[in-house]
Amino acid sequence: MNSTITPIDTKTTCYHCGNECRDEDIFEDEKHFCCSGCLTVYDILKDNNLCGYYDLNQNAGVSLKSKNFNGKFDYLEEKLIQDELLAFKNESIAKVILYVPSIHCSSCVWLLENFPKIKLGVITSRLNFVKKELSIDFDPNLVSLKEIVELMATLGYEPKINLDSIQKPKIIDSETKHLLYKIGVTGFCAGNIMMMSFPEYFNLNSNSDISLQRFFLYFNFLLALPVFFYGASDYLKGAYYSITENLKKNSDVLSVDIPIALGITALFTRSLYETFVTHTAGYWDSMAGLVLFLLLGKWVQQVTFNYLSFDRSYKSYFPLAVKVKNQSVQYKNVNDLKKGEEFIIHHQELIPADAILKEGNALIDYSFVTGEAKPVKKLKGEVIFAGGRQVADSIELMVQKPVSTSYLTQLWNNESFLKEKTIPTTELANAFSKYFTYITISIAVLVGIYWHFNNPALLWPAVTAVLMVACPCALTLSLPFTMNTTMSIFGKNKFFVKNQGVIQILAEVDTIVFDKTGTLTEGNKGKVRFEGSINKDEEKLIYSVVNQSVHPMSKMVAEYLAPNLAYKVTDFEEVKGKGVAAVVEGKNIKLGRLDFVKNEPTIQVDSEVHIMINNVYKGFFTVEPQFRSNWKELLEKLKKTFDIKLLSGDTNKVQKVLSPIFGENMQFEQTPQQKLDYIKGIQNDGKKVLMIGDGLNDAGALREAKVGIALTEDIQAFSPSCDAILDANNFEKLGKYVVFSKTALNVVKASFLLSLVYNFLCISWASTGLLSPVFAAVVMPLSTISVVLFAVGSTWIIAKRRKLL
Repeated sequence: MNSTITPIDTKTTCYHCGNECRDEDIFEDEKHFCCSGCLTVYDILKDNNLCGYYDLNQNAGVSLKSKNFNGKFDYLEEKLIQDELLAFKNESIAKVILYVPSIHCSSCVWLLENFPKIKLGVITSRLNFVKKELSIDFDPNLVSLKEIVELMATLGYEPKINLDSIQKPKIIDSETKHLLYKIGVTGFCAGNIMMMSFPEYFNLNSNSDISLQRFFLYFNFLLALPVFFYGASDYLKGAYYSITENLKKNSDVLSVDIPIALGITALFTRSLYETFVTHTAGYWDSMAGLVLFLLLGKWVQQVTFNYLSFDRSYKSYFPLAVKVKNQSVQYKNVNDLKKGEEFIIHHQELIPADAILKEGNALIDYSFVTGEAKPVKKLKGEVIFAGGRQVADSIELMVQKPVSTSYLTQLWNNESFLKEKTIPTTELANAFSKYFTYITISIAVLVGIYWHFNNPALLWPAVTAVLMVACPCALTLSLPFTMNTTMSIFGKNKFFVKNQGVIQILAEVDTIVFDKTGTLTEGNKGKVRFEGSINKDEEKLIYSVVNQSVHPMSKMVAEYLAPNLAYKVTDFEEVKGKGVAAVVEGKNIKLGRLDFVKNEPTIQVDSEVHIMINNVYKGFFTVEPQFRSNWKELLEKLKKTFDIKLLSGDTNKVQKVLSPIFGENMQFEQTPQQKLDYIKGIQNDGKKVLMIGDGLNDAGALREAKVGIALTEDIQAFSPSCDAILDANNFEKLGKYVVFSKTALNVVKASFLLSLVYNFLCISWASTGLLSPVFAAVVMPLSTISVVLFAVGSTWIIAKRRKLL
C-alpha cells in the first residue's frame, strides 16, 4: 500500500465518509482519506472487489476517526453471553440478529448484504432496512461472533448490543394476526362474490339458465357467511357490548360499532330474504366490500411507524455484560450480578447497578440521569448510582443493589411507567357516534310507519335500505386515514408519533414544558471563549494537541481554533477525566482541569479547559451552552398560545438568559422523580401538558405528560419512553406540528360533514323503497372511497401549502 500523509490547509473531503480532511490528508489511488480507519475500510472493500459500494452513493461510509475497538467486545467470547444473543446454534451454523443504527443509505444495504464476501465463515446476511436489523447466519467453526461484530465496527457499522438485545424477537401479536386473517378471508370472499355477481351487474341473467342463476346466488350466500360471522365479528360484538353496557347504566356513550353493525346486519338479512324467498340478487357484494374496507382501515391504523421504539426501559441503555472479578467466568450478564460481587467499569462505560467504589479514580457523568453536565468525583467507599457513565480510567466496584432494585430501575417501576396511557376518543367522535345511531334508527322507524299505512309491500325494503346505506364511514375511516396521513407527513419532517391518538391529544394541549440541556441547548456544542493571553503560534500549539483528543470539550476548542495548521505532536498522553499532556515543536503543553494543569489542589469551575505552556499558565477556554437556532422565535410564538415552563436538572447558570421568556416558570436542579411529580401536579390542576426532553432524566416526566416528545440527534439511537420522537434539526418546526395537529382534526370534521351530505341523499333515496342492489353495490364503496380520498387529499394539500412537504 503506497500512501502518503501530509498536513493540509485547504478543504479536502474524505472519499469514504465525506468529512473534511482537517487534520491530515491520506492519499491513495488518487483518493483522499481523513484517517487511517477510513483508508482501512477502503482497502478491505477493494481487496474483496466491493468498491461498487461507492458507486451507489458518494461518501457513503461512516467516519472511523479515533475508533478503537481493542477489547471492547471481549465479553462476546463468553459462552453464556453468546447463548443469550444467538437466535439459533448447532455444530455447523449459528444465527444472530443485530441492531445497526448507523445504516442510512442503499450503499449500507449493499455492503452488509455482501458481508459473506468479506468474512470467511459468514453464510448469509440479510438486512431489514426499516428496522435496521441485520440477520446473519455463520459457521461458528470458522468465525466467532466477536470477530463478526469487530469487523462490522471496523467498517463503521457497529451493532448496538445492550441488555435489551437478549429479549426474544418480537412476533406479531395475536390481535394483529387475527386481523390479518380476517382481511385475508374477507378479501378472498369479497373478490369471489363480486366475480360471481358480474352477470347481475351487466344484466346477463335473463339469457342464462335458471339453475345457473340459483347456483351463483347460493354460492354468494356461502361466501358471505364467513364475512358476516368472522370478518365482521368485532363490530357485531362491539355493538352488543355497547348496548348491554348502556342498558346496565354503566355507560351513556353509544359505540360507533352500533351503526356499523346495524348496516352490516341489514345487508345480511335483506340479502338472505332476497336470495331464498324472491330468488333475486341480494347485497352480498356490498356487505363484503364494506367489511373489507373497515378491516383495511383498522389495519393501516395499527401498522404505521411500528419500526420506531417509543416504549423503552432501563434495558435499552444498560450494557449486556460487565467484566467481573474472582469469578469462574470473565464476563457476566448484568442481570445476574448479586450483592457483594465485584466488577470492572472501563472508560465511557455505563454503570448498570448501584455500587460502592473499591478502587480507581471515579469521575462520574450523571448527565444521562440528572441532566447536570458536570462530572462528579467519587472517593473510595462512596456509593455510585446506576446510570452514571465513568469518564476517567477503569474503576473497580462492588454491587450494593442488583440491577432489578437499583435507583434507576426504581424510577421505571414508578406507576407512570407501569400504567398504559389511555388515548381517549375525541368528544366530537363520541357525539357523532351517539347522534348518528339515534338519528338512523329514528329515520328507519319513521319510514317503516309511513309505508305501513301507505304501501305495506315497501315497508321491509325501505327500512332495510335505510339501515344499509346509512354509513358512519366518516368516523370509522376518515379519522384513522387522516391521522395516519398526518403521521406520514410528520415522518417526512422527522417527527415520528406513536399512534393517531397522540395527534388528537397534541391538538388539545394548553401547556408546554421544556427541558433545557439537550433540548433548548445543543448537547455537544457550546460557545467557546478564551480568558487570558496567547499569540498565534501558541494557538497552533494548542490546536495541535486538542485536535488529537476525543474529549467533547477538546473537540469544541479545536473547532473554535480551526482552521489552523497542525504541528507534529509527540509524547501525547491523555489522562482520562483530567486532561492532556504533550510535546509540540519541543514545547511542553498541558491542558485540561485546573488541578491537573497546575498540579495542585484547586477548586474547578465547570466547563473550563486550562492551558499551561512550558510551565507558564496562559489562561483558560470556557464553554457556554449553545442554544438551538431560532429557539427564541419559537418560544415567543408558542408563548402567545400556550403556557410555557422550564424544567431542568442542570444548575441555574443561564437563568438570566431564559427569564425574559419563561419569567418565574422555571425549575432547576430537578431530579427525575421531581420532574415526574411536577408534571403530575400541574396536570392534576387541569392542565393538558406537552413535555419535551432528551435524556433519561426526562423519561418519567415524558411518560407522565399527556404527550411526551423526545428530542434526539439520531431518531434510531437513544430516546426515552415517549409518545413522539423529534429530530433535533427540526426543533424549530415544533409549533408547526402542534398547529397542524389541530388542522388534521378540522379535516376530520369536514369529512363528517361530507358524510352527512352523502347520508342525507342516500337515505332519502332509500326511504322510497326503490333502492336497487346494483345501485347499493356501486354507491356504497364509492361513498367510502370519496370520504377517504377527501380526508387524505385535503391533509396533503394543506401540508404542502404550509411547506411541510
